[in-house]
Amino acid sequence: MAGATLLLPAARRLGAPSARVAAALGRADMASGLGEGRRAQLRRHATLLPDRWPVAALTRQADAGDAAGAVWLRADPCRIQPDINGARLLDHGDTLGLSMQDVERLLPALKPLFGDAGMPIDAPVPSRWYLRLAPGTRLPAFTEPDEALGADLFDHLAEGPEGRRWRSLLTEAQVVLHNHPWNAWRMDSGLRPVNSLWFWGGGTLPDHVRSDHARLFSDEELARGIAAAAGLEADGLPPRFLAGEGGTLFDLWTLRDPDALERDWLLPALSALQAGELERLVLDTGDGTVFTLARSQRWRLWRRPRTGFQA
Repeated sequence: MAGATLLLPAARRLGAPSARVAAALGRADMASGLGEGRRAQLRRHATLLPDRWPVAALTRQADAGDAAGAVWLRADPCRIQPDINGARLLDHGDTLGLSMQDVERLLPALKPLFGDAGMPIDAPVPSRWYLRLAPGTRLPAFTEPDEALGADLFDHLAEGPEGRRWRSLLTEAQVVLHNHPWNAWRMDSGLRPVNSLWFWGGGTLPDHVRSDHARLFSDEELARGIAAAAGLEADGLPPRFLAGEGGTLFDLWTLRDPDALERDWLLPALSALQAGELERLVLDTGDGTVFTLARSQRWRLWRRPRTGFQA
């Protein structure tokens, strides 16, 4: 019989559950402290060997299918805003609303800089730009952009001797982008400029990726990249819950409307569980709290409803 897992946002984004969901959560088996954040959540459902987190290689494989045999680094377009205390990362990737026309205008100006450094740059997707590096290239530690959003840029630059080269390349790229007439056009059109790059996610494809799931539904590129590496079927997220065959993983991390999430996902999934269409339903929150629900739990009448998804 089918089982389903819903990857949910952090509990603070989920709001107060309805009486039906609260009762189900109260009767469920709960595990907490399993790791907070997106990386920890995805790693609960996939094992990578070697045990690293090569975001660039995984998303490159999903975007272009050519990640094998090279080291990859994301060099995502972003917007840095100078202020009196330094400069802050305000936008990156999808939040800039880029099109392939932006890529065609901006990327040729950067190709000589990175080509001369032995690391070709390209962008199979407007919001995800990549550097291809030679096998064995050593990289410093880079900060993921979501961790640096709104923070001072200088607190998140690569450090040490290996970081010096990347700080220099970043400065040169910023000069190229700042002087590019296409950015002037974007600002005149009421759009945000692309005035910097964000280096992150470096590494090579894992030798092996294993998951206990058979299928993934997700609109997020990293989850789909992991699924591709693990040999899972992967499709875009449907408009509402579907009870399928085998272990199915529904990635709802990016959903931000708690009413729609409950209406289209939680309540239909509970109905499928009650009807016997599911053997088990797992609700995995971004806080590291996981609820496991089974049909037999309906007899746990002594348990009180939970007021939320917090541990």
